[in-house]
Amino acid sequence: QLQLMESGGGLVQPGGSLRLSCAASEFSAPYYVTGWFRQAPGKDREGVSYITSDDLTYYRDTVKGRFSISRDYAENIVYLQMDRLRPEDTATYYCAEGPRPSLAARDYTTWGQGTRVAVSS
Repeated sequence: QLQLMESGGGLVQPGGSLRLSCAASEFSAPYYVTGWFRQAPGKDREGVSYITSDDLTYYRDTVKGRFSISRDYAENIVYLQMDRLRPEDTATYYCAEGPRPSLAARDYTTWGQGTRVAVSS
């Protein structure tokens, strides 16, 4: 059974950077999508970015130009490079895998446990 594990969260000052990792326990079907989501306290979970198995990427507007998603196929890890972080980026970040490109959480079937990101001075 596929398992996902996130890492790389932490406390960073505004304007700083973090790189999140999502390691998958096994390779998935020929076509699949890995997404990053986040959930701040008291708020709904929102899609941040996704990457398909053929390297199509997509970002929500508020992170475009600051976040970059990539995949290491050999290691089966998806990264989310986060630059120029803002206090409003503070949240628990989750990676998930699903069959179609989407920023909707309902379209993803397997989830990691999350990693916390705090942006504060």
